[in-house]
Amino acid sequence: MLVAAASPADAAGCSFEPQGGGRVAAVIDARSFRLQDGREVRLAGIEPVAAEKADRTSALSAIVTGREVTLSGEDDTPDRYGRQPAFVFLGSSDALVQGLLLAQGQALVSATVTDKGCASVLTAAEAAARQAKRGTWADPAAIKNAESPGDILAGIGRFTVVEGKVLSVRQAGATTYLNFGRNWTRDFAVTISRRMLGGIRGGRNCP
Repeated sequence: MLVAAASPADAAGCSFEPQGGGRVAAVIDARSFRLQDGREVRLAGIEPVAAEKADRTSALSAIVTGREVTLSGEDDTPDRYGRQPAFVFLGSSDALVQGLLLAQGQALVSATVTDKGCASVLTAAEAAARQAKRGTWADPAAIKNAESPGDILAGIGRFTVVEGKVLSVRQAGATTYLNFGRNWTRDFAVTISRRMLGGIRGGRNCP
């Protein structure tokens, strides 16, 4: 059963330049699939959640396998694996595949989303899943505590959601540091480059 991520009008917030479409022939991984014409597509704007190997593709497979999809995006340049990044809609509708995965708790919003309207759509879907404790959010350990840096380091290399209280803010050159502990060399801290500050000032909520 698919969970609606947002109203059709809201989902259209992630409609960019058309990039064609086609029928999905196979799902490759948790956020990638292959069209019948051979193109490989990577879902833009989301990160996969940690899951058992057998379950990594099941959520995406249930949504897109055998379905007609349309693609849109800001840039259709393939990534280093030859996959085309895109925002994907079912058929000619406004049902956004990324939004459906987020609303099921089967994905996380990526920090790479720079369009404010699209970011709002995606974060709303993620927030709804988190509030309802769907998918990955049913696990009490899904959100890491900033006071437990060891637990955070155990997930190094993976996209992780961390929650905590900012104790101090420091500016050094083009980088802003958010310190969640009193010892900045040992405790958890976040670095924000100057080019990313605009997105944060735009009002996106953080845990």
